[in-house]
Amino acid sequence: MSTERLPIEEHPDIATLRGHYDEVGVKPAAQAASGITMLAGLFVALSPWIVGFSGQTTLAVNNLVVGLVITLLGLGFATTFSATHSLSWVVKMLGIWTIIAPWVAAGTTATLRVILANVIGGAVVLLCGLAVTGAGLMRRKT
Repeated sequence: MSTERLPIEEHPDIATLRGHYDEVGVKPAAQAASGITMLAGLFVALSPWIVGFSGQTTLAVNNLVVGLVITLLGLGFATTFSATHSLSWVVKMLGIWTIIAPWVAAGTTATLRVILANVIGGAVVLLCGLAVTGAGLMRRKT
């Protein structure tokens, strides 16, 4: 048995995990989840102008910021899945926040189109977060 201590980055188990996540990141399911996450994030970011509630400044800024963060996370999943898969919980939380934002953001009027845009956009984001989590948990076939 060797008494030499390796830095944690060089540990064989870490290298194996990185290899596993690199393999998962190139699978069609993971690529689809990251692509749809990016598109859903763009929809959430642009929804105040697409749906027409940009006059509700608080919710419009909220959706813009949250949507851009979701888009960047989706881009991270697409480019470096092994390094960013552990942030899939953030996507799920942002999806939940997007769903409830029309009721909890200050100074907003929850009209039907605002509610539908946020609930549908948030639900898609939440499902994408679950898909990214699931992709990261996929077992390797041996």
